[in-house]
Amino acid sequence: MKILIYGAGVIGCELAHRLIIAGNDVTLLARGEWKETLERKGLVIRHAAQFRTTRDRPTVIGELPENKEYDLVFVAMQYSQLPAVLPIVGKNKSRRVVLIGNNLDADSTAATIRGYDPHKEIAFGFQGTGGRRENGKVVSVHLKIGMTVGEAHAQLEGPFLDCLTRAFAGITYRLTHESDMDAWLKCHAALVLPMAYVCYAVDCRLPRASKLLLNQSIDATVEAFALLSRLGYPIRPDGTEEYFRDKRAKWYRTLRVLAKTPLGRLAASDHCRHAVTEMSALDEAFEAMRSRTDTPMPAWEALRKIGHPHEVASR
Repeated sequence: MKILIYGAGVIGCELAHRLIIAGNDVTLLARGEWKETLERKGLVIRHAAQFRTTRDRPTVIGELPENKEYDLVFVAMQYSQLPAVLPIVGKNKSRRVVLIGNNLDADSTAATIRGYDPHKEIAFGFQGTGGRRENGKVVSVHLKIGMTVGEAHAQLEGPFLDCLTRAFAGITYRLTHESDMDAWLKCHAALVLPMAYVCYAVDCRLPRASKLLLNQSIDATVEAFALLSRLGYPIRPDGTEEYFRDKRAKWYRTLRVLAKTPLGRLAASDHCRHAVTEMSALDEAFEAMRSRTDTPMPAWEALRKIGHPHEVASR
């Protein structure tokens, strides 16, 4: 299959590696010095948890022509970068598009793309990968890698589902099918933003995060779930709300491990450090949802006050 990955950050590069070993013809869209590095050295990934390094040779391009057609297009860009990317993807003749990553506006994102081509088939996904780029390679951290994927308000089915399944055939990559990715992504933001506030509160040095801060982040997430429920969004995936309510101690221990080990740097603080604009955009979008109700969120507000991404951006 001919597959384009629009975006060559950690997520896009790890996805490219997986699709290449599955036997696909993969093109990676990158820009600037990183594009030159990929063309010269290939795609080099240090898989931190697996203690191994891989090198692949995807086709690398810097622009997406309107008349170039792919069986699948994966857009792996930061949330704040999407407004500039959507018209390009919308005008391209490829029919099936999967947008991977944070997104609090799935419906309007899909509508924007279909404004250029009403026949586009659009899905949303999230791949569990963290890490950073350094010294001409990607340092990637993941355990059981895969993607949660679906349409904004329905599971994938038919030819689109068949196409996506074929793309990952024969490799270890788990596709988890979700029936409401719009709600799933909003719930994910309820998890991500409190940890981002914690990261910024300690200058992205997570080992400095106190017990109080980590507990505040849990309280803030619980409050965010209450807000989303009040707005009519289901809490996804199933069991998430109960986990936070009934297994708080277990979640705190998970955050403690994340904060006190190098895993936290790779999975959380590195991204927060290099994606302040994305975190600011997510914060803004979530505040817009908050303004639609009077749901009390004292823990969220206290944490946001000391770890606001806009303050980091202005330093």
